[in-house]
Amino acid sequence: MDNHLPEDFAKLELPDELGKAIIELGFESCTPVQKEVLPHSLDVKDIIAQAQTGTGKTAAFSLPIIERITAGERKVKAIVLAPTRELARQVAEVAPSLAQFKDLH
Repeated sequence: MDNHLPEDFAKLELPDELGKAIIELGFESCTPVQKEVLPHSLDVKDIIAQAQTGTGKTAAFSLPIIERITAGERKVKAIVLAPTRELARQVAEVAPSLAQFKDLH
């Protein structure tokens, strides 16, 4: 496993826990939607984005949410609404993988 954060993710200055998850999950670079969305959403801006299936939208909105949640607190801090069961399952699989090095549940 490569222990270096891909350059475009490194430019985002994500916390170490998210960087470790990105490396662990084998992300090689930001997708186009992630390049457009992440810098703005990490700055707490509202975003509306549309992209094809499989383009990394789930990570694009999950990373800023995970980054903002204080680890160790046992309170509901975020709710993600999905229009289909399939998308809800995808978020339920991807978000915990991205948060695997942070004390979130």
